[in-house]
Amino acid sequence: MQTDRIIAFVMAGGQGSRLQPLTTARSKPSVPFGSRYRIVDFVLSNLVNSQIRTIYLLVQYKSQSLIEHVRKSWTISPLLQDQFVTVVPPQMIGGESWFQGTSDAVYQNIGLIETHAPDLVVVFGADHIYRMDIRQMVAFHKEREADVTIAALPVPLRDARGFGIISAAPDGRVQAFQEKPANPTPIPGDPERAFASMGNYVFRADVLMAALEEAHRNGETDFGGHILPRLLRDHRLFAYDFATNEVPGIKPYEKRVYWRDVGTIDAYFDAHKDVLGDEPVFDMFNPQWPIFSSNYQGPVARVLGGELHNSLLGAASVVHDGVRIRDSIIRREAVIEDDVELDECIVMDYTRIGRGAKLRRVIVDRHNHIEPGERIGFDPDVDRQRFQVSESGITVVPRGRASYFARGHTGGGTSGGGYAE
Repeated sequence: MQTDRIIAFVMAGGQGSRLQPLTTARSKPSVPFGSRYRIVDFVLSNLVNSQIRTIYLLVQYKSQSLIEHVRKSWTISPLLQDQFVTVVPPQMIGGESWFQGTSDAVYQNIGLIETHAPDLVVVFGADHIYRMDIRQMVAFHKEREADVTIAALPVPLRDARGFGIISAAPDGRVQAFQEKPANPTPIPGDPERAFASMGNYVFRADVLMAALEEAHRNGETDFGGHILPRLLRDHRLFAYDFATNEVPGIKPYEKRVYWRDVGTIDAYFDAHKDVLGDEPVFDMFNPQWPIFSSNYQGPVARVLGGELHNSLLGAASVVHDGVRIRDSIIRREAVIEDDVELDECIVMDYTRIGRGAKLRRVIVDRHNHIEPGERIGFDPDVDRQRFQVSESGITVVPRGRASYFARGHTGGGTSGGGYAE
């Protein structure tokens, strides 16, 4: 049986201004998540697990960290020419300008569509934490003989006012788009919820190329604001209910329909709570649908003493004696010295927490050295004098010197200089 030829464009140019200071030196998709991942790993894993492996990652703002991560972590197969993840910067087609919007980003790479001559093109964002079998969305698209299919997340009506809402018929055919409506249209048969656009699309390739050309002639740059409303007039657009997506290996205790926008510090912090616990809402252990990431070759974590409760430890981290760690995530090569107390903290890679320091509800970015005896997270007014504090009181210590490594190596090499990521 002939298989559809599919290529993917992943929109990974997000500036992530609401995630400052975590996005001061990196784009939103390259922000670390959990004990070993980055945000971009989730969409890339969903695509690869769904057997969509011709992937172009469209980057823009502060992209070097993301480029390095993809180079080191996402080599699929050098033997198969149509299986790759390739980073693509703005091509400056039609002028010396960066990507002006989502559709302009794809238009600037329309030559890639022409080269591959696919049947379908999927366009997905890189800013969310979720699992999804995209093959099921493709099957829905083909069954409906759709020109465009839009992934739709059912959300409570009280929350729908903050989303782009899709009004759809019972068979999923899109009837209208509503941008953050005061009175969102409910899902047919479900008066308490509405369909929110997830910004993930499946296009017939010929429809997409024609739409991109017309949008470019009209000076239009965005899928949600320009292309989709115009296509709705004379094409078949359908909403795919994300709640019907079934990923293998999901445990009974997990939230089956899990999708998180981690666009703010508070949302990012709260999503980390979902991966903790004996029965996490989002269990990162799923051999049937793995989340792929760095091929880091360092040793396992070392715990010399102390009290640990409901926490994750990254590779090559070291926990010294007398430490108390609760509800926290410690990433790779972090060192926690004697008598430190961490309560609901995220400590990123290559960071040292000095002896006797106490941190509560704190995110510490990479390459930091927290001085011995330091107290952070106990007085928001004091913390604001040095750091950024979120609306809910999360203190964020910005990234330290890139040359600092908690365990003393120089990083990046394979001949005595340290472990590669």
